[in-house]
Amino acid sequence: MSINKVVITGNLTRDPELRATPSGAAVLSFGVAVNDRRRNASTGEWENYANFVDCSIFGARADALSRILTKGMKVAIEGKLRYSSWEKDGQRRSKLDITVEEIEFMTRSSDNSSVTHSVTEVSEIDIPPAPEITVYDEDIPF
Repeated sequence: MSINKVVITGNLTRDPELRATPSGAAVLSFGVAVNDRRRNASTGEWENYANFVDCSIFGARADALSRILTKGMKVAIEGKLRYSSWEKDGQRRSKLDITVEEIEFMTRSSDNSSVTHSVTEVSEIDIPPAPEITVYDEDIPF
């Protein structure tokens, strides 16, 4: 058995880019900066190091979220790791990114109290629910 689950929180590093696949499906791509704290070996002080993570959302949610997400927003992401490889200028390239399944907006209101909004709570957009999956006993490998 293997599990492919990722949960991160961080800030968007750029405005999202909305594209379409050749078949017309919407794809929203954006980056998230996630801080990692570690001790500097020479000074002994704790320091923040940024990790930059590419994220993608597919389908109708991509179009809806493209109107909401902006550079600098703090978000919580839950999704799956996806490996991609391609060739560019004769060089083989690859990367890991996150295919987003859930996203929550984490912002500060004007009175500095923390406010969290789930995608399903945002009334200005129409985000279709995830498809229902039926699992039968014969599908379970044990």
